[in-house]
Amino acid sequence: MMRKVIMLKVYAAKWCPHCTKTIEYLKNNEIEFEYFEIEKQSEDIIQKIIQVNGGDDWVVPTLEFNGKWRKGKIYNEKELNSDLEKFGLC
Repeated sequence: MMRKVIMLKVYAAKWCPHCTKTIEYLKNNEIEFEYFEIEKQSEDIIQKIIQVNGGDDWVVPTLEFNGKWRKGKIYNEKELNSDLEKFGLC
């Protein structure tokens, strides 16, 4: 029986510079992730992301790992690294 690999999910937008920098950071640090274009997600996923980000609108990049969420934030390498450490990914 194959074990499902839990991977970091990145909800982002191609036009978002903070998303681009976050993805570049993940690739450079060899952190595996799945990319989800926010504007192509189902309504229930979008509603969850809105909820995670305070209930007004979706914000990207929003990250999810094993049921733990990171709100969408401007790119800050130290803060991103710290949050990924909390997920157990760094």
